[in-house]
Amino acid sequence: MSLAPRVVLVHRTSEYEELVARHGTHGQAAFFLASRGRDIEEVAERHRRTRKALTEVTSAIPLAWRQSRVERADLDRFLFAPEDVVVVVGQDGLVANVAKYLDGQPVLGIDTDPGRNPGVLVRHRPADAAKLFASTQSGRGVFDELTMVEAVADDTQRLVALNEIYLGAAGHQTARYRLGLEDDGGVVEAQASSGVIVGTGTGATGWIGSVWQERGRRLRLPAPTEERLLWFVREAWPSPATGTSLVAGELPAAALLHLTVESERLVAFGDGMETDAVELTWGQTVRVGVCRRRLRLVD
Repeated sequence: MSLAPRVVLVHRTSEYEELVARHGTHGQAAFFLASRGRDIEEVAERHRRTRKALTEVTSAIPLAWRQSRVERADLDRFLFAPEDVVVVVGQDGLVANVAKYLDGQPVLGIDTDPGRNPGVLVRHRPADAAKLFASTQSGRGVFDELTMVEAVADDTQRLVALNEIYLGAAGHQTARYRLGLEDDGGVVEAQASSGVIVGTGTGATGWIGSVWQERGRRLRLPAPTEERLLWFVREAWPSPATGTSLVAGELPAAALLHLTVESERLVAFGDGMETDAVELTWGQTVRVGVCRRRLRLVD
């Protein structure tokens, strides 16, 4: 007998909860914000909307289904199952945070603060949850298969991200490495920079999009479902030993960007999750390209 689906509600600690945890009480947190010209009611109202959304989504879960909750900080310790239906309640970035831990499970993005969130990944309202659960299991659901990016080190360490992967020094100081494209005639360039970013079409709405604008929009941004990535070197520094000729480009589905470390320690992390980074040391090589996995986002 197959297991009933399990709904996994993904959320994050609210700003209000963080303030109260830091200052001890609502009153102390309110005093702290007031001393800086802010009103705690704005933060508290966003907290109430999030709690209300979680309650509304929970009440829409079919009675025969199982359910669980996981906070953003605990994602790297949570075990997702193949039959899970993942419901992200919060901001767009929370969908990106959970994506790396999934392998084909459907994801529903619930926007708790319409108008404040762009709604690129959290496309639905809490009131939509019941019909979305039904369509997901009936086979009538419509999904976007979003492209992801993957970095694999020569010691088998692996990192997957929905928006972008950053490779560079921890703290974003100067990183030293050799950069090249596979099947590009062996052209490799020694570089010193503040890191390399490789991003997807979904990431084009975030960090990779900001770099793209600063570089004059010379490359065409990929669509979220397109098997194509963009990569940029941040602030490459020219010197007698380092060059600046390989600073941007595209990676189609079969192409790989490879980076060989020439520093004591570099890191690779995805979607801003610096606490869940792959560590690289002198002489190691990491290859970055389109990931075979996709994020199945309910449209």
